[in-house]
Amino acid sequence: MSIALYMDEHIRRAITIGLRLRGVDVLTVQEDGRAGTPDPILLDRATELQRVMFSQDQDFLIEANRRQVEGINFSGVIYSPLLSISIGDCIRDLEIIAKASNPEDLADRVEYLPL
Repeated sequence: MSIALYMDEHIRRAITIGLRLRGVDVLTVQEDGRAGTPDPILLDRATELQRVMFSQDQDFLIEANRRQVEGINFSGVIYSPLLSISIGDCIRDLEIIAKASNPEDLADRVEYLPL
């Protein structure tokens, strides 16, 4: 089984396109009509859609940590600092995670890129 990704609104389009070209199921915040939505609501939406959130926004780390501490379930967050990984490496690492993981592998967790 694989996981589906929910891309935060500031993710570079080249990453989304590269993942789709590799057969990864990706939905962007913009495509979902949620641009400008606060991070906690976006994480709720990702969980509702059974998608793992990918973000380069540190605020998602804070929200994920809060949920872990308070025992609030969420579908998972993959985080990468904006300047710490190339577009190509980001696509490669996300593809590996998406194709090699099951939803329960990332539930209530934060994974960091680069791998």
